[in-house]
Amino acid sequence: MTIRILIADDHGVVAEGLKHVVESQSDMQVVGLVSDGREAVRLARELAPDVVLMDLSMPEMNGADATRAILEGNAGCRVIVLSMYADREYVRRALKAGASGYVVKRSAAEELVEAIRAVHSGTRYLSPRVANVVIDDYAAPGADDPLERLSAREREVLQLVAEGRTGAEIAARLALSQKTVETYRARLVEKLGIRDVAGLVKFAIQRGLVSLD
Repeated sequence: MTIRILIADDHGVVAEGLKHVVESQSDMQVVGLVSDGREAVRLARELAPDVVLMDLSMPEMNGADATRAILEGNAGCRVIVLSMYADREYVRRALKAGASGYVVKRSAAEELVEAIRAVHSGTRYLSPRVANVVIDDYAAPGADDPLERLSAREREVLQLVAEGRTGAEIAARLALSQKTVETYRARLVEKLGIRDVAGLVKFAIQRGLVSLD
């Protein structure tokens, strides 16, 4: 049985490298490549892949929110989050979004293949580099994460603000009025206690919603 895989990564060289690794396996097939989170959700619904390889830092819609949206539309799909980072914050967000696996991008190709087969069979897979992070979280749960106070739509608006989009651009992308966008921005200020764009950008980068790349 061939495992059908969708790759979501905004770095073309990385995406092609992932494709090469996957297609070197006789039981795996890449069915699509996308470069932003919103397109990943759309194509996942269209193609119904078995496994999605999802970069955590994606433009338009971050990998965690894209993962959540994909799984809402296809509970049988499995998502493996890929990230440069093994920090507790990133791992916890990915797993809370429903990811079945978390692989650090510096890992060997063999680990990625192992992860794909593991999640496709119904088990979870965590890179050894992040396994201790998860164990530590169970042993000593962290403080409340302000990001979890936000709704999915508020996180979308936050990410687009942090990416430098204007109110008009955000309204167009999300099919909202500019007044509604301003309402969401006001809610961000209220819930996060951050009153300027620079502060929102810093918060979004710290939480992995946008990257410095």
